[in-house]
Amino acid sequence: MSRVSSLIAVRLETSEGAVPLFARFSYSARSPYAVQADFFDGLSVLASWQFERQMLAEGVRRPVGEGDVTFCPQRGAGGAEVRIGLRNHEDGREGHAVLRAHAGALKAFLNRTYAVVGEGEEFLDLDKLLEEFLAR
Repeated sequence: MSRVSSLIAVRLETSEGAVPLFARFSYSARSPYAVQADFFDGLSVLASWQFERQMLAEGVRRPVGEGDVTFCPQRGAGGAEVRIGLRNHEDGREGHAVLRAHAGALKAFLNRTYAVVGEGEEFLDLDKLLEEFLAR
């Protein structure tokens, strides 16, 4: 298995309250440093983000990040959560979103990624990538 993904319920914080959404967190051995997160309601993808797996792993234990992506563990009504801050600077406009996810679900996803590529074993096999590229 060289790819894993998990569907995780998240809550988008708004001025009117929390909006329930889903996030698909994906990881692939082809890009061993990165986690892809697609946030959606129903069938529509609202936003896609990519960030470092190590940053997510640290973010479930302590506050990390400054800038476009931040993670901060917190206590929520349902137990341990992770606050995910996302900031976008597109077309001269700035957007900001705060989401909350269950820490246990994120940890379970991370454990599945370590079965694909162990923690600290990330590397890019440039020879293999070049071989695949030239084969196309």
